[in-house]
Amino acid sequence: MSEVLATLPTQLQDQTYSSSADFFVPSRAKSFDQSQKTPWRYRLLTPLVGRNPAPSPQEYRELIQALSQGDTLMDEYVNWMFANSPRTGKEKFDQALHHGIDSVKDCPEQLRKLFSHLDSTPEWVDRQRIEDGAKFMRTSGANGVYVLRDLALMGGYLLSGFNQALIMTGALNKDAAKRFAETSKWWMDCTEKGGLERFGGGWKSTIHVRFIHALVRRNLASNPKWKAEEWGLPLCQIDMAATIYAFGIVFLSGLRALGVVSSVHESQSVMHLWKYTGWLMGVDERWLSDTERKGALILYQTLITQSPPDWTSQALGKSLSLEPLSRHYKHFSGLRRRFDYQKHISVTSLFLTPTKMAQLGLSKHVLPWFPMMIAPLNAVGANIPRFLPKLRDGLEKRGRQEQKAIMATFGEHGLKVIQPDKDHPAHVA
Repeated sequence: MSEVLATLPTQLQDQTYSSSADFFVPSRAKSFDQSQKTPWRYRLLTPLVGRNPAPSPQEYRELIQALSQGDTLMDEYVNWMFANSPRTGKEKFDQALHHGIDSVKDCPEQLRKLFSHLDSTPEWVDRQRIEDGAKFMRTSGANGVYVLRDLALMGGYLLSGFNQALIMTGALNKDAAKRFAETSKWWMDCTEKGGLERFGGGWKSTIHVRFIHALVRRNLASNPKWKAEEWGLPLCQIDMAATIYAFGIVFLSGLRALGVVSSVHESQSVMHLWKYTGWLMGVDERWLSDTERKGALILYQTLITQSPPDWTSQALGKSLSLEPLSRHYKHFSGLRRRFDYQKHISVTSLFLTPTKMAQLGLSKHVLPWFPMMIAPLNAVGANIPRFLPKLRDGLEKRGRQEQKAIMATFGEHGLKVIQPDKDHPAHVA
């Protein structure tokens, strides 16, 4: 823990983990009294989670402390890198990632400790459930991409406390299509057959992203422009956990709104896949769940640590909304780009109120015409075939082809997960 604290400004190190009742609370988070005032729309969660979703005093303390907690194992290795040779450290990391820890010459103890942990798969991991979850996500086809982009990613920009790390990594000055493509590539890797096996594409992509997160965390935490008293630690445990649930609970809920209804087994399998992915990403097991019931409670409670929408929400939302206008098509590119632009905004309008649309820099007067058009078709075409063996394989194949077709519109951006350039805080010279 001391290594993580060392990345925080000196004035916060003693406050953040105080055992007294007056522990430090970054200003982005609600006070305990405010956290007990559950908005009416969230009180609807009570039957699902089986309790009042407002956090107990102990839960509140854990939530707030997690705003200043990073990823100890990866942070320790990154600190070793910069105390020695960053370039050599990156080479050793890449060697361990792609060829195994035993292939690393003069392996530092911090790297061996990290990969010993990663290579020791938790006992709770069920490989069949992971594959079943990946299969369901492949069958979701383009619908899955709509939910991830137009609800999970776009809606996530409403959480302005989470946006600060994006802003300081240059998100406003870089290609929104590139950022979305890199995230989509990682998601595709994780949901491939065998993607989360030790040397699978999803496993390696996830650990690569975890490494990038640690580099960004170290860089931003030492940047005088980073307001730790307001935002806590960059890419903290809470922000990482909330992101993982966007790919689980938010994904499943959004699909239901589009007419794609998961079975209990499919829901549990999707959640299990992202529980393991979250573990690989460095999220503490305290914040992970493979059931929607417990996950919904954790996701709600993370929201009390998020500040309301601000200018960053509007700037990032507007940038993402324009992403379809740069897609690559062989024929009728202008027409297809404009159609994609209108289509994606209409999907977002299904999930967000006019007020929230405006907070994202989008028009308040968009109708959900596209999701209303495809939901009835999905109710039949995306549900019935999953339960008929003769049709299920065809649905999975067609769904994956749809997803790959969307990836192809990103051009070269859709070929790799994030590769920091020289202006990115995760760049290693």
